[in-house]
Amino acid sequence: MSGRAGAGSGEDPGAAAARLTGRPATRRRPLSATLTEVTLDGGQSVMVKRGDDPGAVEAEAAGLRWLADAGTVSVPAVHGHDRHWLVTDRVPVGRPGARAAARFGRGLAALHTAGAPAFGAPPPGGPTDAYIGMAPMRNVTGPDWPRWYAEHRVLPYLRRAVDDGTVRHGEAEVIELACERLPELAGPAEPPARLHGDLWNGNVLWGTDGQVWLIDPAAHGGHRETDLAMLHLFGCPHLDRVLDGYQEVAPLAEGWADRVGVHQLFPLLVHAVLFGRGYAGQAVTVARALAR
Repeated sequence: MSGRAGAGSGEDPGAAAARLTGRPATRRRPLSATLTEVTLDGGQSVMVKRGDDPGAVEAEAAGLRWLADAGTVSVPAVHGHDRHWLVTDRVPVGRPGARAAARFGRGLAALHTAGAPAFGAPPPGGPTDAYIGMAPMRNVTGPDWPRWYAEHRVLPYLRRAVDDGTVRHGEAEVIELACERLPELAGPAEPPARLHGDLWNGNVLWGTDGQVWLIDPAAHGGHRETDLAMLHLFGCPHLDRVLDGYQEVAPLAEGWADRVGVHQLFPLLVHAVLFGRGYAGQAVTVARALAR
């Protein structure tokens, strides 16, 4: 459900929630500069997120709905959005558990298997110009994963990092060489998977209901090993059980563990753009190992 046009980001989160859901807000609890927990009339709690870029809000809402449409993983329902506001279910957070991790792995495998029209395809109704975290992410499609991954996921962030001075020119050559080797490093060809796209631990919520919930997607069609590589990169409780569950449903191609670095180049460079030199060094180290 979209709200009427013209309500800007200066609106109160409670007022935005009331407008988008049709139910008065009775309580507001700010969680960050952009996120507020709002209690609606009747007692339901929702999360109200403000986005300054309309494309970011549109992309997140479309991504959540696309992931939910697969019926495989738990995703907060979208109760309404417009150009500046997104209202979703609030997920009560509990403690990570091995049993929930295995279920999550099975669900993630099924999500990936649900597929996408092409590598780089945005969610239905989602914009071409989307976001991963605070960084712009352009969803341009391509039929060949290694070439698409280099051109539309690795190299755009490398160019920006070089322009910002975060990656030095000599280091950029190492990453470019790794990109040239992607056709031989990528492993067996796979169909486009339906990716969460920003699957770091902060976007994985361990609910009190025993389910694992996924939030803040940068959803698009991609290679399924990319989601798993991000879980490896930033850590995930009971990751071994997640992987066991995943392998039960959709076994990974032989040699997948050796390709983790390939898929980590993208998130490392995104983080270099957003957070600086430390991640740039990690990206160069990974690329140097791949370029040997």
